[in-house]
Amino acid sequence: MKTVGVELTERHDALAPSTRRKSNRQARWKDLIWAYLMIAPLMLGLLIFYIWPIFQAFYFSFTSWGAFGKYHWVGLENYQSLAQNPDLGRALVNTLIYTLLSVPGGIALSILVAVLLNQKIRWVGIYRTLYFLPTITMPAAIAVVWKWLYNGDYGLINYILSLFHIQGPRWISDPHFALYSAIVVAIWSTVGYNMILFLAGLQSIPSMYYEAASLDGAGRFATFFRITLPLLSPTVFFATVIGLINAFQVFDMVFLMFGPNSLVIDSTQTVVYLFYKSAFIDNNKGFASVIVMVLLVIILIVTAIQMRLQKRWVHYS
Repeated sequence: MKTVGVELTERHDALAPSTRRKSNRQARWKDLIWAYLMIAPLMLGLLIFYIWPIFQAFYFSFTSWGAFGKYHWVGLENYQSLAQNPDLGRALVNTLIYTLLSVPGGIALSILVAVLLNQKIRWVGIYRTLYFLPTITMPAAIAVVWKWLYNGDYGLINYILSLFHIQGPRWISDPHFALYSAIVVAIWSTVGYNMILFLAGLQSIPSMYYEAASLDGAGRFATFFRITLPLLSPTVFFATVIGLINAFQVFDMVFLMFGPNSLVIDSTQTVVYLFYKSAFIDNNKGFASVIVMVLLVIILIVTAIQMRLQKRWVHYS
């Protein structure tokens, strides 16, 4: 009897690990199924509204469109036309100028505002709300207000300049000032969003670093550049990536402030505005798809470079 009992015990011990492994696999499969069910709506939305349009635009870039939505295959003809199109060069230069000035300028100003509003001052909540308001304001409303401010005849900016006997330029009708006027509006409208990000980053920095710096006799500027800015670099990196992607895709600011009939549209049109003009004004959707694919490649390259270089200057505490 003892021998039989020992054999049964050995068999049970031999089967126990395989049974446990089977139950663990079943539990993992259940977790995976529930995880995929939870993210299925988001993945479906990404597939329908983001992934599929990319492949669709890539296919349409090899086609030519006619009336009533009919199109036919033309191969690389659209790409050859784009390479010879002078409007693309101007649009790329305008977009590059807009990006290089608006993104760094907006981030620098946002950091300054965030540092100032991170202090214990009276009514700080009201100040933060006022700075954040442009973020939730409709672009059309922003464009209307700034077009009035920029008006060369009765705008508020030129009126203030006239008090100092300065003749203000025509900000949005002069090709020399129009694009830079839009850049100022872009910086103003993005400060609030970036300020919230930097406030969160500042408040996550441990206070012991500042206490140690104070004991060592470090001043405010040394503390900011040697403690605050390095520890804030992950937030700066995130804001830079998002800001560059949004800047390369700028459209509403140009369309609402200048419009297709403006005399300065050639000196202010961006890549996305050129896409809009080709697709919906010239009704050349195949050519417009090529513009989209070029912009996609540019954004991917710039983002990849940022991801590669961030190891050199982003410090994770």
